[in-house]
Amino acid sequence: MKKLDKLVLGAFLGPFLITFLVVVFILLNIQMIRYFDDIIGKGLEWTVVAQLFFHFGVVTTPTALPLAVLLSALIAYGNLGEHFELTAVKAAGVSLTRTIRPIFFFVLILTGLAFYANNYLVPKAALEAYSLLWDIRQKKPALDLREGTFYYGIPDISIKVDKKFEDGETLKDIIIYDHRDSDGNKNVYVADSGRMYTILNEQYLKLELYNGYNYTEGISSESEMIGQKKNVRSETLSRSSFEKTFVVFDLSSFKLERTDKKWFQSNRIMRNMEELDMDLDSINREILKLRLAYYGNRLSYFRYFNKDDTVILPPEVYVYKRWSDSVTQAKYRAQYQRQQDSAAARGVTIVEGDTLKAAKDTTRVASPAPSTSAAHRTAVAQNVRTRTTSRPAPPPAKKDEKKDTDTLSWEQKEKIIAKTIDSLVNAKPDQTVIQGATNMARQVKNLVGTSNSEVKRYDTELIIFRIQWHKIIASSLACIAMFLIGAPLGAIIKKGGLGIPFLVSVLFFIIFYVLTIQGEKFAKRGDIGVITGVWMPDAVFLIIGLIFLRQARRDARLFDMDIYHIMVDRIKTAWRTRRERRLAIKSVAK
Repeated sequence: MKKLDKLVLGAFLGPFLITFLVVVFILLNIQMIRYFDDIIGKGLEWTVVAQLFFHFGVVTTPTALPLAVLLSALIAYGNLGEHFELTAVKAAGVSLTRTIRPIFFFVLILTGLAFYANNYLVPKAALEAYSLLWDIRQKKPALDLREGTFYYGIPDISIKVDKKFEDGETLKDIIIYDHRDSDGNKNVYVADSGRMYTILNEQYLKLELYNGYNYTEGISSESEMIGQKKNVRSETLSRSSFEKTFVVFDLSSFKLERTDKKWFQSNRIMRNMEELDMDLDSINREILKLRLAYYGNRLSYFRYFNKDDTVILPPEVYVYKRWSDSVTQAKYRAQYQRQQDSAAARGVTIVEGDTLKAAKDTTRVASPAPSTSAAHRTAVAQNVRTRTTSRPAPPPAKKDEKKDTDTLSWEQKEKIIAKTIDSLVNAKPDQTVIQGATNMARQVKNLVGTSNSEVKRYDTELIIFRIQWHKIIASSLACIAMFLIGAPLGAIIKKGGLGIPFLVSVLFFIIFYVLTIQGEKFAKRGDIGVITGVWMPDAVFLIIGLIFLRQARRDARLFDMDIYHIMVDRIKTAWRTRRERRLAIKSVAK
């Protein structure tokens, strides 16, 4: 390794480690402030709190690494430029690109490590962190007896203490209501003083009570008492005094009970890329399953108008149908093979068609079958029957006016048939038919609305999982984009320390964060594509970094105010010259 590489790496690694720890600490505090109320007052051991902070610290690394790379690059090259070391390197004939190369290779390695952490470590840490946080939220607050108020934290126990001494154990004027028998306030302890402490590894709370009474109510065993009616049970009251007694309470409800982590594993932030691929495939299948079911059931709702249905399944739905049919048939073939094997042992023959009949029935998609036309004819006949029976019957014809229809000509019969058909077609539908058609239309509307809402819900879920899949890669490559901004910008600013570099890095990080949040928001709403929404911040910062690198190689003074003053003066001069020229042309024209 050359001395130049050692110089540049030494100037970068120290600030990188410090800034990374500082950024993780800041982001961790921001993260934990939201859960501060859930943690405080639960009586947690320090190991549990340390475990929670450690896992959440790992979760913040995808955000902390790009910011640490940006800030450390600004500090490193700002220090080199401030102490004229970059000037000396350039004077020796070494370009800025050669100076950036060793740290760029280090950032490439860091990007690979960031991808490994985002894909494997962060999902596991998120699972541990959020499952532990859930258990902490469900845990009861620690035992906290306050003076002058009843404490109901212990199940079926109510305790009131008038005074609690500084040692945390000695109590004064104690009242205890014991409801563990689920029979009301029938067991009461009243004591002048006492001591409170835990035993058996804090599994039980033991109270030593001094100089008090125990009041107990019970049911009399006598069938009759003086002044009471027969066959009516009476309650008794017993009071016993004591100088010292012990009361023990179970504290198992105050323990931190861990929940099985499998209930949290379905969340997208707790899945790696391989698991996200399986989730995306499952969601796609659910969407295709809903669409296939809709196409299969539509004829039952549109049997009057789709008698000769020619609607073709969309390609993706058709492919899913073929796949589903093959899976179903493979299942029934396996069942048939098992039946054949078991029957062969008994000497019985099974026909394959009987076993596969159910598979064919279950995979058949609704089509214009003869039953549909039969249902159509039945409904039309019922409609005709209803309309004909609802009209008043014509008066009976007299015998002498009765015509012999057998003597009618063929033309006369056609006219009679045409008049009958026209009367049926032009007849006003019955109210029952109208109500049935209205109900059918409502059912179709509800079916379409339900299907669309289900598909939309799955589409939204699909977009969310796709965003998470791309974020694992995009957040890793953000380290390269941040370095390409930080290194040239530090060489241009030529200011080290934590002043200007910190302000500039925070400004760029805020822009990057806003672009990330807005891109994900627009992608979830479907306004832009998932790839555009997730990769837009990296693309924008990569372009900005290449522009800064080009300016740094040309020794452009972007932050020198004299340059901007000169540019403004040149613009003013050009505008004044142009104005004077226009006035001269106007004067000549006159």
